[in-house]
Amino acid sequence: MEETGLIVRPGLVVPEGELSWRFSRSSGPGGQSVNTTDSRVELSFDLAGTTALPGVLKTRALERLESRLVDGVLTIAASEYKSQWRNREAARTRLVALLREAIAPPPRPRRATKPSKGAVRRRLDDKKRRGQTKRLRSRPDD
Repeated sequence: MEETGLIVRPGLVVPEGELSWRFSRSSGPGGQSVNTTDSRVELSFDLAGTTALPGVLKTRALERLESRLVDGVLTIAASEYKSQWRNREAARTRLVALLREAIAPPPRPRRATKPSKGAVRRRLDDKKRRGQTKRLRSRPDD
């Protein structure tokens, strides 16, 4: 990753100045050093106030990440590694993945299709055959 910012996709870079970092003691791996080093990382990105995303992408991201935002700010926590540097990289990677997914264009709508006549006929024949099998299992009417 470059120092100039976070590359979300070609032509779309979140400047480093729009990211804020917080460090705290981690509860993850590290043994006794967990109690002395600030290896847990919180990366915050003000999605509502960013100038890095064009209007359409920003609106799309705000809608899709609505449940994860607190006052328009997206926060990612990483504490799975013993070293702060690796946790920083993990947080950056996760933020990029989240933003890529959030700004992706919506899938094309599904075109409704009708089953073919042959498929309908096969389905009805199978139903008749199944009903006949069940009828043969029952007791004969005397």
